[in-house]
Amino acid sequence: MTRMNGIAGCGMIVVALLFSLLVRVQAESHENHGPTGKSLFTKHFQDTLFDITGHGAYSVEILLDDKEYKIGKNVIGIVVHDAQDSDVAGAELIISYKHLATNENLTDALHVTDKGNGLYIVSGLDLGREGRRELSVTVKKGNVEDGAKFIFPDALKERLPKGRYSP
Repeated sequence: MTRMNGIAGCGMIVVALLFSLLVRVQAESHENHGPTGKSLFTKHFQDTLFDITGHGAYSVEILLDDKEYKIGKNVIGIVVHDAQDSDVAGAELIISYKHLATNENLTDALHVTDKGNGLYIVSGLDLGREGRRELSVTVKKGNVEDGAKFIFPDALKERLPKGRYSP
């Protein structure tokens, strides 16, 4: 009888371990999804601009010359994550900045540098201009292209706190 209880006990332990492993694997496969099953993107800094691209392929976080980091005058940092909330390195960033009333292009010569780990530095961009302006950031990696738009000065007033967001 003791031998039978020992075998049954071992069987229960094995079942419990397998169940625990199954629950962990399911949790890991859904850890970056919210209650609706949509992807969650991380906004890392407090005083940044943040948006999820139109089709939910990427998140774009714009680091301004602010308290949490020092980048430089007329220079911004852009952090890009994919739908799995992973860093997107080696992407092509297409950036346009225009005055909305006149449709005038407000960029002379932008220079985008991929710093790795999803961080891109963009120099030659003066976000302090007057009037309503649109900054458009399109991310293209492989066959996936998607973009986000920031309307100034409104974008500076509507900053989200750091945290996790879904499209």
